[in-house]
Amino acid sequence: MTMFQWLAGPNGQLISSACVIVILTLMIFMSMRLYASYRNKRIYRLLTITLPMFIVQHLLLAVLAYPGQDKLPWLQLAATIIQIVSFIIINFVFMKLYTHRSAKLKSLPFYIMVGLTFAIAGAQAFLFPDFADAAATGGQYRLLSLDFYSLIVTFLILLDTKGIEMNTRYSASLITYFITELARIADGYVFHGSVSWLLLLSHLLPIVYFTQLFLLLFEWVIERLMSTYQSSITDGLTGLYNRRHFQLKAEQLLKRQRGTAVIFCDIDNFKKLNDTHGHHKADGVLKQVAEIMKEESAGIGAAGRYGGEELLACIGTDRVKPDRVAESIRKRVEQETMVTVSVGVSTSKDGSAVQELIKLADEAMYHSKTTGKNKVTMFQALPAAKKKSLV
Repeated sequence: MTMFQWLAGPNGQLISSACVIVILTLMIFMSMRLYASYRNKRIYRLLTITLPMFIVQHLLLAVLAYPGQDKLPWLQLAATIIQIVSFIIINFVFMKLYTHRSAKLKSLPFYIMVGLTFAIAGAQAFLFPDFADAAATGGQYRLLSLDFYSLIVTFLILLDTKGIEMNTRYSASLITYFITELARIADGYVFHGSVSWLLLLSHLLPIVYFTQLFLLLFEWVIERLMSTYQSSITDGLTGLYNRRHFQLKAEQLLKRQRGTAVIFCDIDNFKKLNDTHGHHKADGVLKQVAEIMKEESAGIGAAGRYGGEELLACIGTDRVKPDRVAESIRKRVEQETMVTVSVGVSTSKDGSAVQELIKLADEAMYHSKTTGKNKVTMFQALPAAKKKSLV
């Protein structure tokens, strides 16, 4: 017996089921972590319930790989029902995960498909009560209705993804499952186990399918972790670092660079803009200014939102002059938006700590604000800085 023939036989099914069970166990662990973190999310609970059903199905397939005489067709029926129901539920879960909230995913078609599964299985048992005594083929031809219904369900779910903005890897997993079902049905009803490569395909493709599902779920977990982390360090409106994380980034920059500067910007007449044009317009302008701050500090530092209409940038001054960067920000805001900004700049020569640099840049910005607005003031040019240098 060659290795190819060995894998195409019962041992191949055992190896396939064992691999799938390992993958499903890892997915259960991830789903439980998701459920623990988001207890109000019904979808994670459904995922945690469905995955063990697949494990039960593959345990039954492992048993059926070495058929005996005691009612094994009943096990075949049970495995097929669990397979179809689990497949329907798991696809509902993944569609929920990867469908945008604004697109309402209707659950009724999935309920109908699950209900039809049990209705067809009941009709199977009622119309063919003697299928447990089926002949040498193991009675698989008696499960014709369920087997082809499984194929139809797969095809319908695959078609449904065309109308939804789904991850392409998810669609690829459905195609893999569809080919798996085709191979299984072709072997069971046409070739009756006579084509070794078809048997091998039906053993290997489930491993590929559940690996694809595992990667999709893993990707979702990573996205959730990244989203949670991102929301903890950035301002929700502007996308800039929040005050706490900006200070952390500035402290890191201050330790790495020989020279550091803080640029403090305040949007001129922002309250008037709010009153005359409304909050929506004002928020849009704030985002524009924030984007300019982010672009001008990219590669040389970081930008953050200090509060309200006050925005900050911390930059290294080894390669650039802070007054030129500040002037570039001021000029771009004036040219590209409907507002202007008053800007203050302090350098590491003025203070030794980040909080002190922010305070001094704020003083310089206040001087710009009270002496005409839409200008850049270096703290070193202020009388307070000259007095400090004499002390």
